[in-house]
Amino acid sequence: MTSLHWKRFVWFCLCLTLSTPPAWSAGGIEIPGYAPTTGVERSYRVQKATETDMSFWFDKPGASAITVRGAFRQRMMVLSRDEDGMRVRWSLSADLPEGMVSLADGYQMNVLYRNSLTAYGTAALELETDLNGNPRDLSGVDQIVAHMREVAANGPGGLPAAGASAARESGVYDIIAKLEANPLQIVAALVPEAQLLATGQSYQAETMEIGQASATLRDEDYGGVSVPVTSTWTLESTDATAGTATLSLSEAADAAAFSQSQQPAIANLMSGFAERAKGLTSDQLASVKRASKSRSVELVVSLNDGSTLEASEIVTVEAGGTTLRTYTHILREDMPASLPLPAVLTAKELQTPDLHIEPLPSAKAGPGILDELSIPPAPPKASQTVAADNDGPKAIAPVSLEVKSAEVTLSPVSYDHGLNIVLTPESAATFRDFTQAVLGRQTQMLINDKVVMEPWMREPIMDRIVLAGTDRKDLEALAEQLRVPGAKILVRLRP
Repeated sequence: MTSLHWKRFVWFCLCLTLSTPPAWSAGGIEIPGYAPTTGVERSYRVQKATETDMSFWFDKPGASAITVRGAFRQRMMVLSRDEDGMRVRWSLSADLPEGMVSLADGYQMNVLYRNSLTAYGTAALELETDLNGNPRDLSGVDQIVAHMREVAANGPGGLPAAGASAARESGVYDIIAKLEANPLQIVAALVPEAQLLATGQSYQAETMEIGQASATLRDEDYGGVSVPVTSTWTLESTDATAGTATLSLSEAADAAAFSQSQQPAIANLMSGFAERAKGLTSDQLASVKRASKSRSVELVVSLNDGSTLEASEIVTVEAGGTTLRTYTHILREDMPASLPLPAVLTAKELQTPDLHIEPLPSAKAGPGILDELSIPPAPPKASQTVAADNDGPKAIAPVSLEVKSAEVTLSPVSYDHGLNIVLTPESAATFRDFTQAVLGRQTQMLINDKVVMEPWMREPIMDRIVLAGTDRKDLEALAEQLRVPGAKILVRLRP
């Protein structure tokens, strides 16, 4: 939610020439202007994590607190620089850095990022930046958008099945329209590191005193609501031997204005937990309608060329009874680390969600993920086939399933609506046996004699069914039907 057009705080102090070496004096310490070497590629180790806590909306505290983590190695080169700005190339990779491949299961963000690179159709971006390094323009936008439209129409595999319809229903074309209106959102999606590094860089030299804080105020736009944001900069320390300075930045959005800006999103969230929302006390309701946002950044800046060598950022957003916290750490590989890392980035084991992330195929690969439900799976293994007689595959009778509960909820990962159907224990066992028997075959799910889903059974299903990819109003209507006492679902092989 951070604005792409955020402009770095300009210190009101004496401007010294770029050629003056770093100096310690009674008047403060000089941080030189950003003067990167052109034509030299720099490598960065990037670690990220996102913690989402929606336990307020669930019966079991902590049940919906999840963490997703990623580790990357990205490369950047300043191609050219003049008095107006710079041209920068970022080479992007979703691969885990060396020595971490064995930990792939704990870094699900890498798979998500690889899918993003596939969807955007690029592994490199060339940016036009200001002299601080803040992105202000992007080359090749037309080609990226054209690729995304092709993916939306046909799926990443290029097969014209149900891709266009599925993409339209999932809002992919809305995303493309937003990218066309503001191409810098591509930068925010693929290389947010560029802006974080630019946070610590200034095109001109600055003089600061250790421990002295300087604050400024700016406005950020959130859905048409202007939200004042207070930023406080402090020079924490310097290291004469390493030739570095450590800066801190603390930001806080005005609570009243930010809460106002988040009311539409909060109302949408509450509608997804309508039954739970009805039982909230007045104090709980007031708490749910409050929102806050804060940002804490530490930066290690070179006293030789003013470049950011290391950055650590934590952003916390609380709204609608949920908490979202993101962590980012960037380290230039040729420099030693000096900032402490949050525990979430260094933990050997994390309680991560089972996201079932399917990698998007390349254009030369098979069908795309948007077409998944329309394409038969690979033939089942021998152990999964249904016993056959002389007349062909054995007939399997439909099963009638009794519903224990049905609720439309928001995914804590994607924030998409889905109908979460929990079966009674007896029906769950029946359904598990049915799905085991029909592995590799297409089925139909009927509610009140109407087919609502035709999935291919790729694995046994335990105790619940989730319907997604449908308009929320339709999901609510289905939930109401299933809440009727004695409501049942019929599942059968597709005729």
